[in-house]
Amino acid sequence: MEARTEPLARALEFLAAGAWQQAHEIVQKDESTQAAWLHGIVHILEGDLKNAQGWYRRAGREFPGMENAQSEIAAARSEVVRASS
Repeated sequence: MEARTEPLARALEFLAAGAWQQAHEIVQKDESTQAAWLHGIVHILEGDLKNAQGWYRRAGREFPGMENAQSEIAAARSEVVRASS
């Protein structure tokens, strides 16, 4: 795995476990588009709609709704794995 994507992979593991605070610590230090997407997922899990929508805009992604955190985590995991290959 590329050094750049390794922290994001760790953040995804935290997100999958529902540990959004730990994931937040990682993604807030990264200015990439992928990190912005994960940051949006963090705020979905946190229940902060406005912040989640803002991070999805920064990521250039359509906001999926507050009920779609798990499918977003799965999609993000696929993209992070693809980016590290």
